[in-house]
Amino acid sequence: MERLQKYIARCGITSRRKAEKMIINGLVKVNGKIVTELGFKVAPGKDLVEIKNQKISTPDAYVYYLLNKPRQVVTTLSDPRGRRKIIDLLPEVKERIYPVGRLDYNSEGLLLLTNDGQLTNRLTHPRYGITKTYLVLVEGQVNKNTIRKLAKGILLEDGPTYPAKVKLLELRPQTTLLKITISEGRNRQIRRMCKHVDHPVISLKRICFGPLELGDLKSGAYRKLNNEEIKDLKKVCGIK
Repeated sequence: MERLQKYIARCGITSRRKAEKMIINGLVKVNGKIVTELGFKVAPGKDLVEIKNQKISTPDAYVYYLLNKPRQVVTTLSDPRGRRKIIDLLPEVKERIYPVGRLDYNSEGLLLLTNDGQLTNRLTHPRYGITKTYLVLVEGQVNKNTIRKLAKGILLEDGPTYPAKVKLLELRPQTTLLKITISEGRNRQIRRMCKHVDHPVISLKRICFGPLELGDLKSGAYRKLNNEEIKDLKKVCGIK
């Protein structure tokens, strides 16, 4: 027997926390009856579980893709405004896959997509502190004192940020190129951090996610992870 929210996450539908919200909101049925109890357990392979009247099940096989997301693409599977979506960039992928975390509309770079719910949950959970590294071009010339502030942590409206690694790559007449590594996944975190120290972001590109590196993958292109990369991802999450 398995907790319902854990089973939903393992099916690759969404994270465990979002699955809990679905249950509370009455969107989940087990054997034809709506279940709103978070402690409810199901027998995988025996009980019929439905979300919004659609049957769900664990995938026959897990797949893992690394995408170099371009700017002006939304990190969602649907968009009411009709904007270009990440799933539009993977037309040959037949499996139902989901993004691990997000990159905002005007950000680019490394994005992982998979149907492995357990891995997704751990990679996005603050407990595991998975690092993300970005190339960040900001307005103005950033001095050493500001770099120390960013590295130490910035007090944002939703609380102080964790310590970060900040390296000055290039100081230009009107802009500065930084490399910033964080271990959190707050919404638009780096943009908010830089704005707080009066250096708004001009462009932002994720180049590393945990042990994964973007490398020379072209913008808009994608590839499957190799076995060693999958093994390394699971290792940093404590999955055997």
